[in-house]
Amino acid sequence: MKKRVLGIHPRVFWGCPTTAMWVYRLGAEKAKHMLFSGDLITGKRAEEMGLIFQSVPLENLDEAVNHLADRIKGVPKNQLMMMKMTVNQAYENMGLASTQTIATLFDGMARHSPEGIWFKQRAEEVGFKQAVAERDSGDPIPGSKK
Repeated sequence: MKKRVLGIHPRVFWGCPTTAMWVYRLGAEKAKHMLFSGDLITGKRAEEMGLIFQSVPLENLDEAVNHLADRIKGVPKNQLMMMKMTVNQAYENMGLASTQTIATLFDGMARHSPEGIWFKQRAEEVGFKQAVAERDSGDPIPGSKK
């Protein structure tokens, strides 16, 4: 069976991930590694790292989702609401809102930097995959101050 890799990686698309959740889910060391390297990982590896709750083969996905939904739907709505609010409040106490605000500002700055503008124009000229390959080649990006 062919392994699939997680292809949604903020570094690939350029910018700064505005949710900043990797820090909270992975810790600073692993979050930096993933963001700085742009490594793509399998769903199983994402599960092992704690980035996702569960990885299942595509052919079992509907069954896994239905099983989880069946488990959740038996919990009284008021308890679900209170538990969700408690978890969200814990993240707020850890500074999630201010982290997301600064990440959103940095994302906009990165996308409008000379390198970000180059990447967008290059992707329009040669296609996204080629622009990513050129950006990740290790060669200086035209106009950058590496």
